[in-house]
Amino acid sequence: MVRAPGRLELLGNHTDYNEGLVMALAVDKDVFLAGAPRHDPQVEVISTAFPGAVRFALDGIAKDASAPWADYVKGVLLELQRRGVPLRGFNVAIHSTIPLGAGLSSSAALLVSTALLARKLSPYSLAPDGAGTPLPPFGNGELPALGTAEKLALAKLCQAAENRFVGVNCGLLDPLSSLFGRADHVILIDCRDLTVAHTPLHPDLAAVVCHSGVRHALVGGEYNDRRRSCEAAARALGVPSLRHVSLDGLAAGRAKLSAHEYECALHVVGENDRVTRGAARLRAGEFEAFGQLLYQSHESSRLNFRNSCPALDVLVELAKGQPGCLGARLTGGGFGGATLNLVRREAVGAFREAVEAAYEQRTGQRLESWVCRAVDGAA
Repeated sequence: MVRAPGRLELLGNHTDYNEGLVMALAVDKDVFLAGAPRHDPQVEVISTAFPGAVRFALDGIAKDASAPWADYVKGVLLELQRRGVPLRGFNVAIHSTIPLGAGLSSSAALLVSTALLARKLSPYSLAPDGAGTPLPPFGNGELPALGTAEKLALAKLCQAAENRFVGVNCGLLDPLSSLFGRADHVILIDCRDLTVAHTPLHPDLAAVVCHSGVRHALVGGEYNDRRRSCEAAARALGVPSLRHVSLDGLAAGRAKLSAHEYECALHVVGENDRVTRGAARLRAGEFEAFGQLLYQSHESSRLNFRNSCPALDVLVELAKGQPGCLGARLTGGGFGGATLNLVRREAVGAFREAVEAAYEQRTGQRLESWVCRAVDGAA
């Protein structure tokens, strides 16, 4: 049995595939996989979230339009085979406590947990360059703990599975967060240098998620469009990625970009700046200043990157008026999903009650909210 947590993105929206900076939390919403080996090269997958079973052969992995949720499992297995890992057939049952479509990256948690289950059933090791080699049997079914380099290689494998097989050109934020989580800490990720650090999350602060009820589906094309625009902006500015661009440099090169490219670049470059300033604010205990960066991030999503939606904007507006709320913004890919709200812990109950009532009054929809705790990474 394996577990992989979802994640909350504190700051650094759509920066990961631009080699940027991100602040995230691995949270206490998880994907669980229970698996057992088979004596043939077949895989059978069931899920508590979807009806029926999905069956396929390891040497004939293909998409099935009737069960797209299984593409995440299939994509990981394909990537392991591409890296030279010999796999055995298995049966697996999936259960998730991550709300679907909320923006907490249930997809990455499923990818990571699949890779770890495969490692348990067909022991393998990944080199930093991604090459896979079988591991010899270990006593009591135990495997060597994953080090930093192998976690990075696993995150890249999961990213490749989502890029190549699922069809979403996502970055490394989600699998890295799921693998590198630390209880009661914020994860600081540099997606250019591929370094991960941690800083404590003060116990007086609580991360409250408010689910808009608008499910996002990143396979739909908006996500890939934004990535193409960011990459086009970097090419026009003559740099490898937008990480190499400052706010002043972007302003100087504005004439080289289309309006859409400029707006996307402004969001990403601004987010990198906000992450840098936000990390300093958190370490200094300047929580109100940190919260203002969350509001600024959401405004940039709304006006520049345009990955917000009316329901998310209403939630941020309602949060601003609540005592004890320090900051709020959409979290994850956007285009629906949830908001992250940084709330003083003593005000959490009143905040949730007030926002839930006001949201239902404004939209006619019931709001689901919950408090997330920062937890250790996948295991």
